[in-house]
Amino acid sequence: MEAEYPALLAAVDLAGQHALGSFMVCLILLLLAVGIVVWLLHRYPVQAAAGHHSLRYLIARLIMGFVVIVGCAALFAGLADEIEMDEDLAPLDDRFTQTIASKTPAAAVGIFRYITHLGDPWMLTTVGVVVAVVLLLRRQPWLAGGWAIALIGNALLNPTLKSVFERTRPLDMQGMPFTDGWSFPSGHASGAAVTYGMLAYVLIRNVPHRWHLPIILLAAALAFSIGWSRIFLQYHFGSDVLAGFASGSAWLAICITTMEALRWQHAWQPKASKA
Repeated sequence: MEAEYPALLAAVDLAGQHALGSFMVCLILLLLAVGIVVWLLHRYPVQAAAGHHSLRYLIARLIMGFVVIVGCAALFAGLADEIEMDEDLAPLDDRFTQTIASKTPAAAVGIFRYITHLGDPWMLTTVGVVVAVVLLLRRQPWLAGGWAIALIGNALLNPTLKSVFERTRPLDMQGMPFTDGWSFPSGHASGAAVTYGMLAYVLIRNVPHRWHLPIILLAAALAFSIGWSRIFLQYHFGSDVLAGFASGSAWLAICITTMEALRWQHAWQPKASKA
């Protein structure tokens, strides 16, 4: 491996030695990308009285959803094909994990210990129940139903994927309590992507337009930080977290795209003109 890909190994070592910097750079790039996508989706305002705007609104979101689903599925498939011990990705994962363990300050690890709890199953379940109850009290059953399907679907999907690939976790977990279960894909990464992504969707359906971008950026930053916390704490390899983001984002895109199509059909579809 060292003889075949010296530049790649050097890049992995550099990223691991400066893991906090790598995290910040990736986070900034993610937020810039998300901001650009949101700007593009809101470039043309949607008018309830203008049917052609409503149709354009639906088409834009269907295309965006399709791109996200296909891209995430391709990323997941590529990672899944490379995680075996005789593939090139496995030694890179090990090297990156070991470098982070030896170079990351203990204070930073301590901060990520708190961040990771925001993606714990009990936390996501609590958020799920509270939001569902609030939506039902607000008489928004379609949002409550979509919310429940998204969270429950991911809760079933992730363990199924883990059982298919059966990848073991890293050995050293920075003094954190041992956790059982398989490593690929990360349940915290996929759960955070779906839960906080859906929470952003629910919120932007209930707040003024000026709050949409801050809410989406906050959700993206939170999910991303939770996923990275699993790498810093060595509960997961980097590819586990990437795969978790990929599977969670694909499922999130499916749920939101479906809900937007139903929303357009019932609320935004142009009324038939009178004869």
